Amino acid sequence: MDYHYVYVLRSLQDDFYYTGYTSNIEQRLKEHNNGNVKSTRHRKPFELVYFEGSRNQDDALHREKYLKSTYGKRYIKHRIKNDT
Repeated sequence: MDYHYVYVLRSLQDDFYYTGYTSNIEQRLKEHNNGNVKSTRHRKPFELVYFEGSRNQDDALHREKYLKSTYGKRYIKHRIKNDT
């Protein structure tokens, strides 16, 4: 069964948080850190700070959209407030 992931990365360069979607989280993190993602290449390196998995792609994409909203950003901020 395929899983779909929503993830949050933190730039080790400037503490910028990036939220995205993928079906292969390990490969996607490598792509971000190798500079293969246009929107994040100038902020690398990244670390994975949060992710959620879903068996349904539509559910994962809906969750990604929510986490990119103001309320979703607040949710993530509270979920990772003790992350170092």
